[in-house]
Amino acid sequence: MKKSFFISKIEDLNVVAKDILLFIYPNKKIAFYGNLGVGKTTLIKAISLQLGVTDLVQSPTFSIVNEYKLDLNNDKIFHFDFYRIKDEKEAYDLGYEDYFYSDNYCFIEWPEKIMNLINDEMVKIKICLEDNIRKIEVII
Repeated sequence: MKKSFFISKIEDLNVVAKDILLFIYPNKKIAFYGNLGVGKTTLIKAISLQLGVTDLVQSPTFSIVNEYKLDLNNDKIFHFDFYRIKDEKEAYDLGYEDYFYSDNYCFIEWPEKIMNLINDEMVKIKICLEDNIRKIEVII
């Protein structure tokens, strides 16, 4: 299944986040695709806020993974940014399996860097920006 959203202002990602969560439920593993600056991290922040995160949500560019706590049932969100890794071995060294195969949310930026570790069951969100319009394509 596929659903597309179109927004003209980055602030509208907050509105779209709730619709995306309803569309992808009950999936918790999401790979975010898009060029630098299209709004991947901002969308992840909006989705995290919809899920009840009260922590500061920011890109884990240097740490590779950030952990955010949810108020419900001690669930967590693991937010990955694989932009700076050189090869998939770094994801193995990080222990990606413990995160990806947990029952927690995993939001993955730059999944292109770890293509062999992204499975078909993961939701794919593709964001592109053209003429000040963001197209957000959600594929289940």
